[in-house]
Amino acid sequence: MDAQRHAGAVTRGPAVLVVLLSCLCGPVAVADTPEHQHLAALIRQLELAERLTAHAAASASQAPARYHFDYTRLRADLQRVHAGIHDYLVPYRAQPRDPVPLIGDYTREAPREAAR
Repeated sequence: MDAQRHAGAVTRGPAVLVVLLSCLCGPVAVADTPEHQHLAALIRQLELAERLTAHAAASASQAPARYHFDYTRLRADLQRVHAGIHDYLVPYRAQPRDPVPLIGDYTREAPREAAR
Protein backbone atom coordinates (compact mmCIF):
# COMPACT_ATOMS: atom_id res chain seq x y z
CA MET A 1 0.00 0.00 0.00
CA ASP A 2 2.81 2.43 0.85
CA ALA A 3 4.52 1.69 -2.47
CA GLN A 4 1.32 2.51 -4.35
CA ARG A 5 0.89 5.75 -2.41
CA HIS A 6 4.53 6.69 -3.08
CA ALA A 7 4.17 5.90 -6.81
CA GLY A 8 1.06 8.10 -6.99
CA ALA A 9 2.92 10.96 -5.31
CA VAL A 10 5.80 10.62 -7.76
CA THR A 11 3.52 10.80 -10.81
CA ARG A 12 1.61 13.77 -9.41
CA GLY A 13 4.78 15.65 -8.46
CA PRO A 14 5.53 17.09 -11.93
CA ALA A 15 1.89 18.09 -12.41
CA VAL A 16 1.91 19.99 -9.12
CA LEU A 17 5.16 21.69 -10.12
CA VAL A 18 3.67 22.79 -13.46
CA VAL A 19 0.62 24.26 -11.71
CA LEU A 20 2.79 26.11 -9.20
CA LEU A 21 5.08 27.48 -11.91
CA SER A 22 2.14 28.63 -14.01
CA CYS A 23 0.76 30.48 -11.00
CA LEU A 24 4.10 32.21 -10.48
CA CYS A 25 4.58 33.09 -14.15
CA GLY A 26 1.52 35.25 -14.50
CA PRO A 27 -2.14 35.13 -15.39
CA VAL A 28 -3.51 32.04 -17.08
CA ALA A 29 -5.88 32.50 -19.99
CA VAL A 30 -9.37 31.15 -19.67
CA ALA A 31 -9.92 28.53 -22.36
CA ASP A 32 -13.37 29.76 -23.34
CA THR A 33 -13.25 29.05 -27.07
CA PRO A 34 -12.06 26.06 -29.09
CA GLU A 35 -9.31 28.27 -30.51
CA HIS A 36 -8.02 29.10 -27.03
CA GLN A 37 -8.17 25.43 -26.07
CA HIS A 38 -6.16 24.45 -29.14
CA LEU A 39 -3.62 27.21 -28.55
CA ALA A 40 -3.29 26.22 -24.88
CA ALA A 41 -2.64 22.63 -26.02
CA LEU A 42 -0.06 23.95 -28.48
CA ILE A 43 1.70 25.82 -25.65
CA ARG A 44 1.88 22.58 -23.67
CA GLN A 45 3.38 20.84 -26.70
CA LEU A 46 5.91 23.67 -27.18
CA GLU A 47 6.92 23.34 -23.52
CA LEU A 48 7.47 19.63 -24.12
CA ALA A 49 9.51 20.44 -27.23
CA GLU A 50 11.60 22.90 -25.17
CA ARG A 51 12.29 20.21 -22.55
CA LEU A 52 13.17 17.65 -25.23
CA THR A 53 15.47 20.15 -26.92
CA ALA A 54 17.27 20.82 -23.64
CA HIS A 55 17.65 17.07 -23.07
CA ALA A 56 18.92 16.51 -26.62
CA ALA A 57 21.40 19.37 -26.29
CA ALA A 58 22.70 17.96 -23.03
CA SER A 59 23.17 14.50 -24.53
CA ALA A 60 24.50 15.65 -27.92
CA SER A 61 27.67 13.98 -29.02
CA GLN A 62 30.75 16.15 -28.82
CA ALA A 63 32.47 14.00 -31.45
CA PRO A 64 34.18 15.91 -34.23
CA ALA A 65 31.84 16.40 -37.17
CA ARG A 66 31.50 18.88 -39.98
CA TYR A 67 27.96 19.92 -39.09
CA HIS A 68 26.27 20.24 -35.72
CA PHE A 69 22.65 20.92 -34.83
CA ASP A 70 22.31 24.42 -33.33
CA TYR A 71 20.15 23.82 -30.25
CA THR A 72 20.55 27.42 -29.09
CA ARG A 73 18.81 28.75 -32.20
CA LEU A 74 16.06 26.15 -31.96
CA ARG A 75 15.42 27.03 -28.32
CA ALA A 76 15.25 30.73 -29.20
CA ASP A 77 12.69 30.09 -31.94
CA LEU A 78 10.60 27.81 -29.70
CA GLN A 79 10.59 30.51 -27.02
CA ARG A 80 9.52 33.16 -29.56
CA VAL A 81 6.62 31.03 -30.78
CA HIS A 82 5.65 30.23 -27.17
CA ALA A 83 5.74 33.91 -26.22
CA GLY A 84 3.68 34.91 -29.26
CA ILE A 85 0.93 32.42 -28.49
CA HIS A 86 0.99 33.32 -24.79
CA ASP A 87 0.73 37.03 -25.61
CA TYR A 88 -2.30 36.30 -27.80
CA LEU A 89 -4.00 34.23 -25.10
CA VAL A 90 -3.18 36.69 -22.32
CA PRO A 91 -2.98 40.13 -23.94
CA TYR A 92 -1.32 42.77 -21.81
CA ARG A 93 -1.43 45.74 -24.14
CA ALA A 94 -3.80 47.12 -26.71
CA GLN A 95 -1.37 47.81 -29.56
CA PRO A 96 0.00 44.97 -31.68
CA ARG A 97 3.74 44.73 -31.85
CA ASP A 98 6.08 43.78 -34.66
CA PRO A 99 6.78 40.05 -34.73
CA VAL A 100 10.37 38.88 -34.40
CA PRO A 101 11.39 36.74 -37.38
CA LEU A 102 12.39 33.15 -36.72
CA ILE A 103 15.94 32.13 -37.47
CA GLY A 104 14.94 28.83 -39.06
CA ASP A 105 18.43 27.56 -39.98
CA TYR A 106 19.52 25.01 -37.39
CA THR A 107 22.60 23.59 -39.08
CA ARG A 108 25.97 25.12 -38.45
CA GLU A 109 29.33 24.15 -39.83
CA ALA A 110 32.02 23.10 -37.40
CA PRO A 111 35.25 25.11 -37.31
CA ARG A 112 37.86 23.84 -39.77
CA GLU A 113 40.27 22.78 -36.99
CA ALA A 114 37.72 20.47 -35.33
CA ALA A 115 36.77 18.78 -38.60
CA ARG A 116 40.28 17.45 -39.18
